[in-house]
Amino acid sequence: MPVRIKRVYDAPAKEDGERILVDRLWPRGLSKEKAHLDEWMKDIAPSPALRQWFGHKPERWEAFLARYRQELKGNPLLDDLSRRAAAGTVTLLYGARDEKRNQAVVLAGILGEKPGA
Repeated sequence: MPVRIKRVYDAPAKEDGERILVDRLWPRGLSKEKAHLDEWMKDIAPSPALRQWFGHKPERWEAFLARYRQELKGNPLLDDLSRRAAAGTVTLLYGARDEKRNQAVVLAGILGEKPGA
């Protein structure tokens, strides 16, 4: 089944399926009601140290990608996401402004590599 990514600030859509926030911090200025989440998986997000180091600087993207993938090894939430994606559409929500360089992009790529995801 498809894994989608979307900014949490964008309006929810019927085709989103299960909506999962993958940020460690709650998005600024957004109420829980307006977010329309099914779950908040903050423990699958990058560690505070990695998030702060990255700072969404494009020149650090490749290093962030490698470091975040390393952090995710052995994280049971990744298997949980994989099972959910195999069962139906999942939309990974993020708060960053950069649509191409954020943790949801990394997670969607990993889920696309896993058999059954």
